[in-house]
Amino acid sequence: MIFANHAHVFPKELRPEGCVEKLMEFLDECEIDKAVAFAPFSDRFHEGGFEGSPNDWLAKQIKGNDRLVGFGTVDFTQNLRDEVDRIADLGFKGIKLHPPYQEFVIDGEEAFQVYERAQELGLFLSFHSGMHWHRLRDNRVLLFDEVAWNFPKLKFSMEHIGGYHFFKEALAVMCNNSRGEFDRVFAGWTSVGNRKGKGDEWALTDEELEIVIAQTGEDRSIFGLDFPYSKPEHIKSDIARIRSLDISEECKEKILGKTLEKVLK
Repeated sequence: MIFANHAHVFPKELRPEGCVEKLMEFLDECEIDKAVAFAPFSDRFHEGGFEGSPNDWLAKQIKGNDRLVGFGTVDFTQNLRDEVDRIADLGFKGIKLHPPYQEFVIDGEEAFQVYERAQELGLFLSFHSGMHWHRLRDNRVLLFDEVAWNFPKLKFSMEHIGGYHFFKEALAVMCNNSRGEFDRVFAGWTSVGNRKGKGDEWALTDEELEIVIAQTGEDRSIFGLDFPYSKPEHIKSDIARIRSLDISEECKEKILGKTLEKVLK
């Protein structure tokens, strides 16, 4: 079974290629069994003319679909504790957070309110990690160590593993938080395949991916799609690449779904 993280979904009217129906076609084409679906960020949702909560919208869209697991998003203009509570009340398993796009400081006071309540409710956090055209001092990847330090029972992934520019910082955060009762900081293997040749700011080498396993173990890596920004040919190539790496067959199965299944219970 392949169970993948990191699929952004949108109303059909807002982004036709990113709607739930297209995601299901995408999963079928790539022979993926299940995926985590992220609610749209509130600004895009409302700018598209939609009212209410994007989390409520996603819950309706995926109701009864046993192949999709919902993750909510947080509107930082609202009461943050209430936002997290509502995400849990909808039955979602986690939250997608994008520090540079949402323009919050990773170790800032507002963000800490979200982390604290997520930790209390057992929600998993999927963070964008790496550059994204915002002030780097606010979202430098090394700051995720502060998240792990201050919230020792919070589980989260660093999607893209920091990308080309911050890979070693992401790896340092993982290794610095490798001792404890359970695995809690995960590498999100999302968009790590080469899409643009030498100009790809997210691509990681086979050696770097194998180093992630060698230094952090076989239970802390999770495969992600970045739908709809990745195309089916990208994902098929990524899956084939994982299966060709010099790691154990059991490890490959964990990356492609078993670890995510375990983390989300």
